[in-house]
Amino acid sequence: MSHSFDGQVAIVTGGARGIGLGIARQLKADGARVVIWDLDVSECDTARLGFEPDHLQSVDVSSYACVERAFEATVAALGHVDILVNNAGINGPVVPSWEYPVETWQRVLEVDLNSVFYGCRVAVPHMRARGGGRILNVASIAGKEGVQFISAYSAAKAGVIAFTKSAAKELARDNVLMNCVAPAMVETELFREMSPEHIEASKAKIPLGRFLQIEEVGRMVSWIVSPACSFTTGFTFDLTGGRATY
Repeated sequence: MSHSFDGQVAIVTGGARGIGLGIARQLKADGARVVIWDLDVSECDTARLGFEPDHLQSVDVSSYACVERAFEATVAALGHVDILVNNAGINGPVVPSWEYPVETWQRVLEVDLNSVFYGCRVAVPHMRARGGGRILNVASIAGKEGVQFISAYSAAKAGVIAFTKSAAKELARDNVLMNCVAPAMVETELFREMSPEHIEASKAKIPLGRFLQIEEVGRMVSWIVSPACSFTTGFTFDLTGGRATY
């Protein structure tokens, strides 16, 4: 199904690399004006990104004050925001829950869950005042199933799904539609944070027998936040190659 954003402004958090960059590229290709927020934007030249972002900003999404300032700067630069993709995240270590470092647990929840709330907290009033908008939160199959040895990540992503369900119901009459995607493992640089055993175990659970590709995530997200997806909110779209059938 083809669709176009006709110059709508889209923020993608964690958009400088990996899944976020794939989403940003697809939104740009489909006609959106794309804003990249990332903690490190030092290597965000056009050649590496594959396109020229309409706005680029270093943002610590685990800080509400930083997110608030970044949103104000984006609106000042581009006038308004139509789409928010909360993608930024970290994996954390692969260890038993009873050995999980407390400080790392807190950091994973700050980046993977709190940041979603912060982004929505600043974007929703703006979208409601404008008469609508689209928000897409990147969750994970780990948030549906709970995956052993990555308990903080699983807990954070489960929180993202539950928050999305709650907030979407609140916003349904405001034409602000909020959904999730729940990907299986995508082969990105985050693989460096995982053990080979964890990677192989994750691949073995996917009936299609391969890892999800970044471009596949981009295409799915672009459709979900487009005008073409007009009667679905609070839903978690599957990107697991048959691993989840609900």
